[in-house]
Amino acid sequence: MFLRPMFRLVPDGTRIKFMRGRFLGLATSAILSVASVVLYFHPGLNLGIDFSGGIVMEVRTPGPADFAQIRSALAAEHVGEQGVQRFGGDDQVLIRLGRQDNEAAQQQTLAKVQAALQKAVPGARVVRTDQVGAAVSDELRRNGELALGISLLMILVYIWFRFEWEFAVSAVLTLILDLTKAIGFLALTRIEFDLVMVAALLTVLGYSTNDKVVVYDRVRENLRKYKTMPLRDMLDLSINETLNRTLGTSMTLFLASLPLALFGGESISGFAWVMLFGIVVGTSSSIFIAAPILLLLGEKHLRRDTAAAADAKGPVKPAPNKAAPARPAPPR
Repeated sequence: MFLRPMFRLVPDGTRIKFMRGRFLGLATSAILSVASVVLYFHPGLNLGIDFSGGIVMEVRTPGPADFAQIRSALAAEHVGEQGVQRFGGDDQVLIRLGRQDNEAAQQQTLAKVQAALQKAVPGARVVRTDQVGAAVSDELRRNGELALGISLLMILVYIWFRFEWEFAVSAVLTLILDLTKAIGFLALTRIEFDLVMVAALLTVLGYSTNDKVVVYDRVRENLRKYKTMPLRDMLDLSINETLNRTLGTSMTLFLASLPLALFGGESISGFAWVMLFGIVVGTSSSIFIAAPILLLLGEKHLRRDTAAAADAKGPVKPAPNKAAPARPAPPR
């Protein structure tokens, strides 16, 4: 005996006409993606050391750090292009230095910073030092862009082989829109963009792809089940049938990521915030973006085989009525 769930996000029999707002959804998504592209160029991403190059030093002071005093000490040692910020607790300081020309210049800059710290904050100690040269940062940037491009290509090939080309094209177009919005979110919030953020974007792409495949699976089943239903109505039906699963999965992942964003600290909170944003964007795009694009691309082609089969069979002829056998006359 199967028990019905005690709580459902969407009642059974829900029939929301999502396709009525398809043009509004596509226009809103396009506007947000264009705005994200503008933010990518100005003010641009807050590139981390992985992509910009330079030196990052994590320093711990004996007491609460005096950031103004540390900045003055670094300026007195003629340390150029430096940024000082809080990192975690009151006694943790993150010092970012610009890209140096060579290894000798890097070592000289590190010596200046350590001398300035000993003068300004006696007892301060350097916990971590990361150095990335110009050639390495450029290579990391190329590898990150290559990883995103290959992932989109593999998603296109996978969905094309599993479904039809209309499904693949609509999914990749939707994922590109999701990706641009995530980049715009990073540019707007000034979260440091490094290799961890590349991993976050790839994770968002994977989640969003899985969400769309679930809807597409139901669309494919309903294409075979309802051969005469208009594609627009069938997409509404498929989205409503998978709505409980879509919202349930999204809420579970959202609630799991929220504590990481709030209490995960500097090292993991950026990743979690991008995940939260990606969950919201990926879930909404599966309903309001991917399905309308599929409707525009496949309104004629996805129903072509069904229409051709119906024309080949021709009109259904009614079965001839057979005359009932004559009943013998009753004896007189």
